[in-house]
Amino acid sequence: MVDFIVFIVLFLGGFYLFGVSWSLPTAQGLAFSAGIILVSLALAYVMRQRGSDTRRTDNWNQRNQ
Repeated sequence: MVDFIVFIVLFLGGFYLFGVSWSLPTAQGLAFSAGIILVSLALAYVMRQRGSDTRRTDNWNQRNQ
């Protein structure tokens, strides 16, 4: 459950920054880039979790002995 909360906060936060960046008077590029980074981090966080749809036995941070 905590993994889902972390994912949704990062993912929706990134989309929020996408939308806000168009109305900012300055630093539009910075806000848009931060949104891209947050969405990318959210997707990377979900893809590295154990027990995903890929059913991998070998994870990036753990290897079978």
